[in-house]
Amino acid sequence: MVSRSYSNLLDLTSCGSPTFSREKKRLPRVATVAGVLSELDDETSNSVCSDTPSSVSQERMIIVGNQLPLKAHRKDNGTWEFTWDEDSLLLQLKDGLGDDVETIYIGCLKEEIEPSEQDDVALYLLDTFKCVPTFLPPELFSKFYHGFCKQHLWPLFHYMLPLSPDLGGRFDRSLWQAYLSVNKIFADKVMEVISPDDDFVWVHDYHLMVLPTFLRKRFNRVRLGFFLHSPFPSSEIYRTLPVRDELLRALLNSDLIGFHTFDYARHFLSCCSRMLGISYQSKRGYIGLEYYGRTVSIKILPVGIHIGQLQSVMSHPETESKVAELKKQFRDQTVLLGVDDMDIFKGISLKLLAMEQLLLQHPDKRGRVVLVQIANPARGRGKDVQEVQSETYATMKRINNAFGRPGYTPVVLIDTPLQSYERIAYYVIAECCLVTAVRDGMNLIPYEYIICRQGNEKIDEILGTDPLTQKKSMLVVSEFIGCSPSLSGAIRVNPWNIDSVAEAMDSALMVPEAEKQMRHEKHYRYVSTHDVAYWARSFLQDLERACRDHLRRRCWGIGFGLGFRVIALDPNFRKLSVEHIVSAYKRTKHRAILLDYDGTMVQPGSMSLTPNAEAVSILNILCRDTKNCVFIVSGRERKTLTEWFSSCERMGIAAEHGYFVRTNRNAEWDTCIPVPDFEWKQIAEPVMQLYMETTDGSNIEAKESALVWNYEYADRDFGSCQAKELFDHLESVLANEPVSVKSSPNIVEVKPQGVSKGIVAERLLLTMQQKGVFPDFVLCIGDDRSDEDMFGVIMNAKATLSPVAEVFPCTVGQKPSKAKYYLEDTSEILRMLQGLANASEHSTRTSLQPASH
Repeated sequence: MVSRSYSNLLDLTSCGSPTFSREKKRLPRVATVAGVLSELDDETSNSVCSDTPSSVSQERMIIVGNQLPLKAHRKDNGTWEFTWDEDSLLLQLKDGLGDDVETIYIGCLKEEIEPSEQDDVALYLLDTFKCVPTFLPPELFSKFYHGFCKQHLWPLFHYMLPLSPDLGGRFDRSLWQAYLSVNKIFADKVMEVISPDDDFVWVHDYHLMVLPTFLRKRFNRVRLGFFLHSPFPSSEIYRTLPVRDELLRALLNSDLIGFHTFDYARHFLSCCSRMLGISYQSKRGYIGLEYYGRTVSIKILPVGIHIGQLQSVMSHPETESKVAELKKQFRDQTVLLGVDDMDIFKGISLKLLAMEQLLLQHPDKRGRVVLVQIANPARGRGKDVQEVQSETYATMKRINNAFGRPGYTPVVLIDTPLQSYERIAYYVIAECCLVTAVRDGMNLIPYEYIICRQGNEKIDEILGTDPLTQKKSMLVVSEFIGCSPSLSGAIRVNPWNIDSVAEAMDSALMVPEAEKQMRHEKHYRYVSTHDVAYWARSFLQDLERACRDHLRRRCWGIGFGLGFRVIALDPNFRKLSVEHIVSAYKRTKHRAILLDYDGTMVQPGSMSLTPNAEAVSILNILCRDTKNCVFIVSGRERKTLTEWFSSCERMGIAAEHGYFVRTNRNAEWDTCIPVPDFEWKQIAEPVMQLYMETTDGSNIEAKESALVWNYEYADRDFGSCQAKELFDHLESVLANEPVSVKSSPNIVEVKPQGVSKGIVAERLLLTMQQKGVFPDFVLCIGDDRSDEDMFGVIMNAKATLSPVAEVFPCTVGQKPSKAKYYLEDTSEILRMLQGLANASEHSTRTSLQPASH
């Protein structure tokens, strides 16, 4: 049966029920009719966006997830009772958004609601909880969730390929259509409540990966973030998905995309590069993709847990009673604990095999070590779940038969649902927690274990421990789970290596008490400062930063279906017309031309870096024109530039970003030598501090005359990526300081020496002014951040230019820049310069012709 809906939620709440505490506004009227849609069924709808900001000051966050953070229970009298689901991440993250941010939730309910009850339930949830339920017909929901999500996306994102019909099944286009239909219904629900210029939308997880396209199509400037809570597979795995491009392009319609780890983000960026040809850039510690003029930011931050909730449950009398009961049950025994869902990726059977190996290799552990495995019900269904259950039960039975005896059961399997206080009690009494998942997006079990092992006074009293004694804990975690990189004190294992896991379990039991305390303290300090509120607050801050230029840019939508995207450009940024600049060149008399070399006069990545004969010929023609003052401004050494341009007699050269300057071939090299001081440290150190905070394992070494950022112990790929960005960043912010930035293996160093290219432009214009010449034509071309200083100087040099001067700052390629113009590549630059050279030659020939009588 088709679910019932309504066109405007505020119409339903007008009968005395509270609204969203905002000014009255007209919302789009949307018909939410469930069914199977085509790839995009609203091609003819007009995009909606307003350039007028709302006067409402309170921010609002619309949080969209597959399930609402609610529990539903039908009472004996047939009515529904709803309560908050305190374990839901979507509810917990609200703590990090602040009291001044209003939250609206959109998602499905866990229980099926009869169509005749849906309107009343929707009104009640909106009124009481500010939740907007998405009602899906059972058949559509089954195809969407148990079909496409659990049969295609979930296995693939966990690195399982459908190599046979038994492994996930072949791709089913009807399931994909159901996925699109559900995402479209979610989009309609968002449209019913959104104020597009004021609200933020935060979409969660792989169930809603095409939702950003539906929302961006309707609202070009929607402020939209997406966070993926599962792994993102490597490009070799992801590229097997038949709808791979559609999902990537849909995600790129977000403003901010979040991942738990750098590996997941790296895989996503690699897929964008390999499949869409889109490369990422790192700017001041932030990673972004330039997508049709929009910058799609990438956020890397693992989610945390709600510590207050755990501590609250720990204080319950039921928890204390359960701890006392378990302490008595496992007296004189050491408890190893596993808490996992009963699915194929959690590695429960591998953990049991490791336990069996431990008891085989270490007979002294028999009777003394117990593995308690809590097996939560699987979220999916199918043959694979049944196989996991069968293998788990069989392995447990074999181990208990082989090593068990009266009063001792080596493996205790708990496969019935536990209350929160029961699970926490097991955390409290466990000496070591084992997480051996073969692939998992994040897995917060180790975090919960660490907080519970910290305990409280009452727990300490029950366990008989001194409250003043440092707490202890041990973790054995799979290297294939998202939380592994943040738990540097854990014993990391390859869960497929049974011997290695067994050895790690033995090592965890043999670690000295002092080391257990040290490892626990290190983990507790991290987990307690990186909780779910910290994660949500950080995501919102980055989302605000990613959206701050929305209203300033020109936006328009192009493309059909899931290929839809928004073009966004600065209104003043345009391609440099050769005809336009040649025309300006011909009518001017005092010209300044500043040209970068690498990436401008020679193509990046060229085998030969020396200037070709064509480029040298063009430069010589330009230099022979007495109206021109031409400079090559490069970061290269003066010796190299002298050799390369030895035939350019009249051309000026600035080497090493302007530290050495020579006005022509016969002139002496001049140097810019500043008064030695160390005030530049006040600029460089905060920049390095930023990169140290965002790059785990890095540190700053402050020398007397230099600052060094060391990333030897950071992730190699991420550290290298950050080092390159830090190098460029320091080069930019220290451009006008008497220092140079050097990059070496594992370090980035700043020490007194250099100057910026901007100084060259300033000096050239000032020298011309001192000679009584005010340039009326200035051309500056460069391709990287070091050239931005020159662009800034010439665009703000009104005092040293002619009142009618025509200024052409030009960058290479379409990218964020201070320049007003761009040319695509070196060939276009040489073509443009050839046009100027032709104009000079024509002018020279004309002036040499005798006057007619």
